[in-house]
Amino acid sequence: MEDCIFCKIIKGEIPSEKVWEDDNILAFKDINPAAPIHILVIPKKHIPTLMDLKPEDNELISKIMQTIKQIAKEQGFAENGFRLIANCGPDSGQEVMHIHFHVLAGKKMGPKMIG
Repeated sequence: MEDCIFCKIIKGEIPSEKVWEDDNILAFKDINPAAPIHILVIPKKHIPTLMDLKPEDNELISKIMQTIKQIAKEQGFAENGFRLIANCGPDSGQEVMHIHFHVLAGKKMGPKMIG
């Protein structure tokens, strides 16, 4: 998608501070963090929202969840835990129409919803 900021980050057209990358997934630090650790995990395949997932994307989503688990271990916040957020559509606050998962950690978080 030409105008998608995440697609531009994937192509290297916009710089990012990567924490993970493989053939299908990219994870990078959020430029406007909502917690001491705020990582965005995205598929390299452009999928606008979670509602646009197809059955053939099941393996990709599973790999993203396993990647989040691995990142938590490697970055040292697995033991204390983290918050995982996936917004879907405009009413949820999704600003970039490319599915992505916010991984927030590094502080104790209350039950208050983000956003």
